[in-house]
Amino acid sequence: MIREVAWRVFAGEYNESTCVFSEGGERAPSYVVTPLGAKVNRLLVVGVITEVENIASEEEPMWRARLSDPTGTFYLSAGQYQPEAAQQLSKLKPPAFVAVMGKSRVHSPQEGTLYVSIRPEMVKEVSEELRDFWVLEASRSLRERINANKESNQMDPLTKEGLVALGYGDNLAEGIVLARQHYGAVDVERFSSMLIDSLRYLLPEYREAPEVKEEPVSEEKEEQETVVMELIESLDKDGKGASWEDILKGAKKAGLKKEDLEETANSLLDKGLVYEPVLGRMRKI
Repeated sequence: MIREVAWRVFAGEYNESTCVFSEGGERAPSYVVTPLGAKVNRLLVVGVITEVENIASEEEPMWRARLSDPTGTFYLSAGQYQPEAAQQLSKLKPPAFVAVMGKSRVHSPQEGTLYVSIRPEMVKEVSEELRDFWVLEASRSLRERINANKESNQMDPLTKEGLVALGYGDNLAEGIVLARQHYGAVDVERFSSMLIDSLRYLLPEYREAPEVKEEPVSEEKEEQETVVMELIESLDKDGKGASWEDILKGAKKAGLKKEDLEETANSLLDKGLVYEPVLGRMRKI
């Protein structure tokens, strides 16, 4: 069997993926297809590990971790079937610059809901310089997909063969066709902004945090945060976190709109008042 290429893809693109593709057959690999057409079976990502936790037992540990890049957060999990990666995760002391080689993984708790993560094969602490080099490589890869999508928008009909004739590889050409079938027309400019921000992140002056005056939190926002915190705490029956589906239902009963719930949840995450022990669950710290 041919070893799959390890894609350099940013979390901001990978986490938006809702398309899973398999060529069929018992041993055929499955792929997560990103909105820009990266057909991902394996990834090489580098960023900052911000959290590592054993969510199982000491005898049979299951390690979960969060790894941040300039665009978002990757979610990792490794247990008894990935003993080397699990051991490597257990030794990390966040925050740390880390390189992860792993396979794409999907979790669908219900129809229409899909979460993506990474099942690590290799985890290694690295230097800040290597992280910066990865950001540059991931930016080059992102730029190629952006350009390919712009050209694909001019094609009627859009075909894999047509993209290959323009000089793009088979994997990307096929991925763009699959992505178009699943996602429809993609807002390429939004990903162009992601590319600019990622490259700007490499500039020393961009990393110097400017002084920011914190805006006072409105009374309405405070009330919404209180409602969501109480929901998360009350719905966490087993200490493993409240499921996002249950939080959504509870928020609706409380008269909270979905967009307000998402904004409030992100605010609580940023403040460190709650965290995600696993994808799709939230727990009070």
